[in-house]
Amino acid sequence: MSTVLPLHEPLSRAHDPRHDAPAVHRLGKRLRHQMGRAIADFGMIEAGDKVMVCLSGGKDSYTLLDILLQLQSRAPVAFSITAVNLDQKQPGFPAHVLPDYLASRGVDFHIIEQDTYSVVSRVIPEGKTMCALCSRLRRGALYHHAEQHGFTKIALGHHRDDLVATFFLNMFFHAKLGGMPPKLRSDDGQHVVIRPLAYAAEADIAAYAQARAFPIIPCTLCGSQENLQRKQVQKMLEAWERETPGRIETIARSLGNVSPSQLSDPALFDFRMSGAGAAPAAIDAWLPDAPHAPIDIAMREA
Repeated sequence: MSTVLPLHEPLSRAHDPRHDAPAVHRLGKRLRHQMGRAIADFGMIEAGDKVMVCLSGGKDSYTLLDILLQLQSRAPVAFSITAVNLDQKQPGFPAHVLPDYLASRGVDFHIIEQDTYSVVSRVIPEGKTMCALCSRLRRGALYHHAEQHGFTKIALGHHRDDLVATFFLNMFFHAKLGGMPPKLRSDDGQHVVIRPLAYAAEADIAAYAQARAFPIIPCTLCGSQENLQRKQVQKMLEAWERETPGRIETIARSLGNVSPSQLSDPALFDFRMSGAGAAPAAIDAWLPDAPHAPIDIAMREA
């Protein structure tokens, strides 16, 4: 059965969410519903889980932590939450912001200190995209921390729009249909990554973060790199959404409604055996430049 992503009601741009209490209430309710639905649909959190919420200081991870804390008290299973931030030693990074915020919320947290900034700056030539290497180093540090402290789930702040953008990135630049699944087991099988905001629209998250006045920390490592492939895709999606409102939601729904027989991957659907009759000939027999087997002499003389 395919998963249907719930529609969202965009917050009116005519109102400042910080001063519109009813709108903020509706928005928070919608985000809680969407996160609860995603957790249930994909079995993200189980009884006794130790959830490591990766907090970067951006709007997405703040919203992830905030909504997950709200759901924790009413969840059908007991689980723990620990916020974890990776201090990458970027110049000018305000190291006090996240600890102060988390302490004020009474949230258990860990700060990992690892100078990935120097590594990335040294290895990547000036002007080149840093995101790939930075992401690998960050992921490695977070996985190691999760293993060392016995966390059973690693929660990331990727949202609906991230899932859609990743789908097009893979299509346009890697020639494959693949995306960013709401729940993923790492390649080594040791870690389970969950994305509880998988059904939430980025516009809603931005409005919620503004209304909640989260102390946002901008990424100065790669924020100035305007020609990134992801930003190209985001601009395309924004243009589509302006032309046809609701298009991103429709695309997001399609990611949970896959028909393998309507695509072209023989590893997913056995096209060669889907017809009637005898087994199909070897693939090489249909290739014009492939060497053919010798013709039987009796057949040649007939």
